[in-house]
Amino acid sequence: MKFLILSAALCLASLPAAAQHTVTPPSAPRLPMGTVFKGEAKFRALVQQAETENWRQLPLGARTIRVARAMVGTPYVNYTLEVDDRIESPVVNLNAMDCWTYYENALGFARMLRYKPGPYTPQDMLHMVELERYRDGRCTGSYLSRMHHLEEVFYDNQRRGLAKNITPQLPGAQRLRREIHEMTVQWKSYRYLKNNPSLLPQMGKIEAQVSKLPVYHIPKNKVREVEGYLQDGDICAITSNGSDGYTSHVGLIVKLKGRAYFTHATSDRDKGRMTIIDRPITDYLYQGSKHAGIVVVRPNDPPPSKYWQRPIATR
Repeated sequence: MKFLILSAALCLASLPAAAQHTVTPPSAPRLPMGTVFKGEAKFRALVQQAETENWRQLPLGARTIRVARAMVGTPYVNYTLEVDDRIESPVVNLNAMDCWTYYENALGFARMLRYKPGPYTPQDMLHMVELERYRDGRCTGSYLSRMHHLEEVFYDNQRRGLAKNITPQLPGAQRLRREIHEMTVQWKSYRYLKNNPSLLPQMGKIEAQVSKLPVYHIPKNKVREVEGYLQDGDICAITSNGSDGYTSHVGLIVKLKGRAYFTHATSDRDKGRMTIIDRPITDYLYQGSKHAGIVVVRPNDPPPSKYWQRPIATR
């Protein structure tokens, strides 16, 4: 069995990555830096730790987990991206996170270290988050340029060569089909939609497109068998048994004691409502009846910035 797991893991590792594309430049600032970036002191401390411990030389997955571990204990807060009534902008908040921004912040910071040389600024991290979160890697200032469904994020990033959704290649993978209506039905819960109801028809079209994406998951009764394929820094989305959505939660995989553990930002009060390293992903799934399985996506580094080829004096 161990031999089969190792062989399959090697096969997955050798799968060709999608073609790398040119990284889109950062969008022009549209909101004050104090509005879109919170936690600059934490950012500076992370940069110092990363430089001292030479995180840059680590593979992306290990780099991402170093950042994720450094953020354990950060308070859980929802809606940190809703910072204006109309103007959309990339946002980073290192003082408070939800499940989605926890993985994004860890990944964005990790990518930044390899993408360009220091000195690093909050604008550099905002650029990396924009690359992950926005359709085609570009924020246009419109709320609709942000991808609001993980399934589209995974699809769009794979198309741009920034990730590989390994789920369909894992043993036991099954196709899911859902009709997505969450944001058009619950639009009053979203600040931008509540203040701009004219966006709803286009949001409905986006949700219809997301509904048609080829989404695969590993059912939770098969997850223990695939833990050996998972790696540090894999993005792990939790699928739901409900019929109106694909995923309900997301975090990262960290390998510990031969198991694939789940590190995530949790809203559970008995876990402290903060970012934590939880339990093995299989055990986590069985603690909730609504958990159906997992989707696993393996991020890639973007192509390095041109600044690596330029003398420091010219920057």
